[in-house]
Amino acid sequence: MLDLRFIRENLDYVKRRIQERGVIIDFDKLLTIDEERRKVIQEVEKLEHERNVGSKKVGELKRSGKLREAEELQLSLKSLSEQVKQLSEKRNQVEEELRNFLLNIPNIPHSSVPYGKDSSDNVEIRRWGEPKKFDFTPKDHVEIGKELDILDLDRAAKITGARFALYKGLGARLERALINFMIDLHTNHHGYTEVLPPFIANRESFIGTGNLPKFEEDLFKLEGTDFFLVPTAEVPVTNIHRNEILPEEELTKKYVAYTPCFRKEAGSYGKDVRGIIRQHQFNKVELVKFTTPDSSYEELESLTQDAAHVLELLELPYRIVLLCTGDLGFASAKTYDIEVWIPSENTYREISSCSNFEDFQARRANIRYRPKEGGKPRFVHTLNGSGLAVGRTVVAILENYQEPDGSVTIPKVLVPYMGGIEKIKLPEKP
Repeated sequence: MLDLRFIRENLDYVKRRIQERGVIIDFDKLLTIDEERRKVIQEVEKLEHERNVGSKKVGELKRSGKLREAEELQLSLKSLSEQVKQLSEKRNQVEEELRNFLLNIPNIPHSSVPYGKDSSDNVEIRRWGEPKKFDFTPKDHVEIGKELDILDLDRAAKITGARFALYKGLGARLERALINFMIDLHTNHHGYTEVLPPFIANRESFIGTGNLPKFEEDLFKLEGTDFFLVPTAEVPVTNIHRNEILPEEELTKKYVAYTPCFRKEAGSYGKDVRGIIRQHQFNKVELVKFTTPDSSYEELESLTQDAAHVLELLELPYRIVLLCTGDLGFASAKTYDIEVWIPSENTYREISSCSNFEDFQARRANIRYRPKEGGKPRFVHTLNGSGLAVGRTVVAILENYQEPDGSVTIPKVLVPYMGGIEKIKLPEKP
């Protein structure tokens, strides 16, 4: 959430930067609501002052024996109290309207974010690794998974519906091996603290990260409750410190968490319908940081490299792109996408988004820190990124490590997590 005072004092700048995201906000309406709120507050404070003065006067009249005058003044104060009550209710309504308006304004892009209208205007930063040149026509992960009998999408659809997956045998083990490998890497080598959060969160948690109120249609809500299934561990992990003040000495805090993720994928009809690239349920390892404003952009670079390190150890080619203003997520000030090479599509596909939200989420969730030098608490900066999306990593391994005989070689770093298994081979025919 943006600081209302900052909007007032930098209105033209804020308007321009939000418009660069391709979003139009009626800031005149916002300021009208704000002006009404301030006017009501002044009226309430004026009447409360009159009531307090009157109450003291009643006491003085009673002490001096002027009981009739005191009674008349009390009747007048009763009417005044009713006015205060009505105006206070109006103030609460206006403040709620103002808060809801602010909750639907996206973050301001960082100055280093390039202007652009959509993903075609994103800027490639660097590449790592060379895509493998096959001496045979590579298959896609759906065909590979079916032939190896490790991925069954038809039975998953029978169990639930489209966009769900059933892993079998070494396919299930590969998914589990990747989760353990990623968690071990981020805790043992990158300095993150592992947490296992709830997979269900309340409305306030989703408001804190920016998922609500704007994106409720994308969420799975539990009927009869105000709880939602998490679309990413970002939601529960960021809210670990909601309404807290952290000592600056504890920053930067770094958490890593595995969760299943649940998304309706509203608006993605007909998009990536084949395979497990875009699912309603998938596993992900998430990285979350809480830091000071002075260090948050350094932390974004290191977080992005921590996520990319997973692909380097798996020896999977990738590239990093900087998202333009028109492709930024609602809450993000700056985002790097890490894209892994997918041979069957002859292109790179997103496997992680690493973002700095600055104090946008912290204002919504009221997460602050107390500076070492003293003074008032300040809002932290929050960051997160996938480290990585597990299902898409499975896709990349199956396709990049496929062999001419139909088998799939296990990346060396994963062999210990696979119990020493070095290849997933075709089932023997009876």
